[in-house]
Amino acid sequence: MNLTLRPATSNDLGKILDIVNHSILHTTANYSYEIQNLEVQTKWFEDKTAKNLPVVVADLDGEVVGFGSYGQFREKIGYQYTVEHSVYVIDNVIGKGVGSKLLTELIRLAKAQGYHVMIGAIDADNTGSIAFHEKFGFVSIGTIREVGYKFDHWLDLVFMQLILE
Repeated sequence: MNLTLRPATSNDLGKILDIVNHSILHTTANYSYEIQNLEVQTKWFEDKTAKNLPVVVADLDGEVVGFGSYGQFREKIGYQYTVEHSVYVIDNVIGKGVGSKLLTELIRLAKAQGYHVMIGAIDADNTGSIAFHEKFGFVSIGTIREVGYKFDHWLDLVFMQLILE
């Protein structure tokens, strides 16, 4: 098993799109209802690139099995040192260290870019993701009750934070 992390290229967008659409259709990791198309994913990638925000892919023996990125937490200038991240991994490699490597790299990049805080917004029922973030030093800073609605029920959103110093 040969796992490498690398910056995403436009050639990776089809696989990233597959991963995103799987999460939309089958999980509450993504609160969207409708699958995305390649045009939407391409615009997302171009926006990240234009803003010097990373998109990192996990490549396992030549196949993209996960990706991670971060973006501005909020648009107002006072939030300029805070980012919100996302890490997605395909089902058959969950628990094999791929997500950990992606998050480690995102934290490293955020520090190198001078960010101060990284935020994770996690569905409250996703106890695995909450525990995963705690291993990296993220702490729960609050829960917004019934802020989302998907799969015929209300969803609570947990915010977790890591101060990057």
